[in-house]
Amino acid sequence: MNKQEAKKRIVRLRKELNHHRYLYHVLDKQEISDGAWDSLKHELYNLEKKHPELITPDSPTQRVGANPLKKFVKIQHPQPMLSVEDVFDSQELQDWEDYMTDFLKKKSHLKSKNSFSYFCERKIDGVDIVLTYKKGVLISGATRGNGIIGEDVTQNIKTIESIPLRLEKPMDPVTGRFSSKTVRVSERNSASNGVDVVVRGEIFMHKKDFEKLNQQRKKQDLPVYANPRNVAAGSIRQLNSKVTAQRALDCYIFEIITDLGQKTHAQVHQMLKQFGFKTDNHTKICSNLEEAKKYYEIYLSKRSKNSFDYDGVVVVLNEIYLEKILGAVGKSPRWMRAYKFPGQQVTTIVKDIVIQIGRTGALTPVAQLKPVQLMGSVVSRATLHNQDEIDRLDVRVGDTVIIEKAGDIIPAVIRIIKNLRTEKAKRFQMPKQCPFCHGEIKRKLNEVAYYCLNKKCFAAQEQKISYFVGKKGFDIEGMGIKIVKQLMEQGLIKDAADIFTITRGDLEPLERFAQKSADNLIKAIEQSKEIDLPHFIQALAIRHIGEQTSFDLAQHFVEFKKLEQNSMEILMSLPDLGPIASQSIINW
Repeated sequence: MNKQEAKKRIVRLRKELNHHRYLYHVLDKQEISDGAWDSLKHELYNLEKKHPELITPDSPTQRVGANPLKKFVKIQHPQPMLSVEDVFDSQELQDWEDYMTDFLKKKSHLKSKNSFSYFCERKIDGVDIVLTYKKGVLISGATRGNGIIGEDVTQNIKTIESIPLRLEKPMDPVTGRFSSKTVRVSERNSASNGVDVVVRGEIFMHKKDFEKLNQQRKKQDLPVYANPRNVAAGSIRQLNSKVTAQRALDCYIFEIITDLGQKTHAQVHQMLKQFGFKTDNHTKICSNLEEAKKYYEIYLSKRSKNSFDYDGVVVVLNEIYLEKILGAVGKSPRWMRAYKFPGQQVTTIVKDIVIQIGRTGALTPVAQLKPVQLMGSVVSRATLHNQDEIDRLDVRVGDTVIIEKAGDIIPAVIRIIKNLRTEKAKRFQMPKQCPFCHGEIKRKLNEVAYYCLNKKCFAAQEQKISYFVGKKGFDIEGMGIKIVKQLMEQGLIKDAADIFTITRGDLEPLERFAQKSADNLIKAIEQSKEIDLPHFIQALAIRHIGEQTSFDLAQHFVEFKKLEQNSMEILMSLPDLGPIASQSIINW
């Protein structure tokens, strides 16, 4: 076979393999056996091996095989990837609809309460991913990260067969816009799918594959994994993509970020299927909120029988033009809510209630629990939020309590079982002094939290510096809470600015610091000096200023500068920046 013949054969083999990949992984159909598939792929591999100049990034052979990475590089999303706000009961869902209705009426974009519909889908318990295609070919896959910047995990993404390396044909070749005409699989033409598009989805692991993986690990005397979500998250962040390829991950895509003329979320899912993506087939257009609630009840009842984990349903405003009017507040869109299922509950005993201090000096009571398994992980601590919540629950040290994971993530004490309370149970009261620095404690006006008023409180400063060097701030690799504490105890740093004066000679005498580790930390500190403005603002830990607000401030001010006398007026003019956050910036 000469080169020209090999080229023609390679094109045909790729087309055939992509056709069967789409049937098997997207449509759940199978026309040829696994052995036949492997045989075709092996033939393609051998031809490409003989003619490496004919290898393209979207070839089925390029899913696995790249050299392991030394580290993940950062990648900026084309626009902020917002996180959906949770609701936990039908009243909160109704409150959300009322809020949207009032907002749209004020904007004169709504004539009656029932003039919009909803699109509902299951909320998969997996890992958020953002995929970018140029001229129809996958060029990058990134984690959501902080919503603005994620990590480039393209090599690992390519190992997931349900993610196409090249898109199918859903575009009108004349207008370049989405064609609503459904195209049969046999008619798809890869020469006409050269669209630039960014999509978002969820990577997850099926329960049967999770159980199989843990059985293998037991045989190898390795520790088993806690739950499928942890495996998916860890697999996507493997530096060696061959490890990821062994994990049998799957992916559903649920959103098109690029404007391709889509009018509704229902149409978005139709477009995604025509592109060749795998989507949830259990979605529903609901004409009102009552239908959305029924959808929720149906999939709550089916939850335990499903092949993968989902922890609620996503209720989205179906009409996209209204979403653009509603916009976002903070880092969450106004037009979407995650209606979460009730958390699974277990009982345990409160061994103690201790105080934690945050970077703002806020003191938070935390229940230390007798360790207990809850939804695939061992729980030994649960926040009690504040003194008011402790009084409401009437929780005491020694009590038997019911805990659940709020939104299937954060352990929370739901209630106590008073009939099991003993005479030794002790009430908790907030201390009169900070347990860390013995400074004065005060509850601020109109707030539930107590604060340490000592601006030099060692523990608060430790948390503040740890936040400064963390992933949401300067992201100094290797500088965790233990290192921060050690440097503070040795008097090498007293605030964040001191970090940039540390030398290798300062570090080498310290415990855990040899020459190489000292060099690595100094190098990481030096590299962190190049930072974008949103992360710089966030690193300052200004109260009430989170990720999205930091990004908004950076977009408006462009550079960090001193605020003027009319600053309050300027800040209040920014979208979604209210009086409390504005005053907090001025106070800082």
